Amino acid sequence: MSTRATDRDGSTRVLVVEDDRGIAESLVRGLRQAGYAVEGVRTGRAALAAPSPDVVLLDLGLPDVDGVEVCRRLRARSDAAIIAVTARGEEADRVVALDEGADDYLVKPFGLAELLARIRAVLRRRRPAEPEILRHGPLALDLRTRHVAVDGRTVTLTPKEFSILECLAADPGRVVSRQQILERAWDAHWYGPTKVLDVHVAALRRKLAAPGLIETVYGHGFRLGTVRADRQPEERP
Repeated sequence: MSTRATDRDGSTRVLVVEDDRGIAESLVRGLRQAGYAVEGVRTGRAALAAPSPDVVLLDLGLPDVDGVEVCRRLRARSDAAIIAVTARGEEADRVVALDEGADDYLVKPFGLAELLARIRAVLRRRRPAEPEILRHGPLALDLRTRHVAVDGRTVTLTPKEFSILECLAADPGRVVSRQQILERAWDAHWYGPTKVLDVHVAALRRKLAAPGLIETVYGHGFRLGTVRADRQPEERP
């Protein structure tokens, strides 16, 4: 079983409030690949009617209700972390949004990696006592310190190897395609050979020394398999 320490029930819920269909679909896809439970809406009214999530990514330029007003109303009734995501980059706009309850402010365009880091940061600030650790059988990944342990044994990984493992550990048992891993660990628009992924996965398997932990699903991609250990680490890695 895998758990994300920042989640209450195994999946942090993110509400994407964005009226641009292309941007919204890209955000939803990227967040789901990162292991989040995501709902997308395109208006302020829909955002206010949605069940309270853990994180709100809020575009300020909405077609019906001004995003700052939506932020104010959400903050009045919810303790969700709110990240304003907008093309408005002036200092005055930032000040207004933050004063009305936003926890962070991200100006378009931005990369998925930065967005994920900001989500982790706002969750840490709201739940400081809970470390961000993914666990699966003998495997433990500390997302804050990027520390990895297998059955209590520290494993030193390169940044790329850690990103690959994090991608798989976000949803153990689910097959993650080669392209999804390349987009996450390398670049959102990766067009190079996929053979580079095989080289990194082979190195990752050698370092983890846990046969069966990373399974190849031929023609599809990779997934974390079921591995039983003699004991599991009880302390954070």
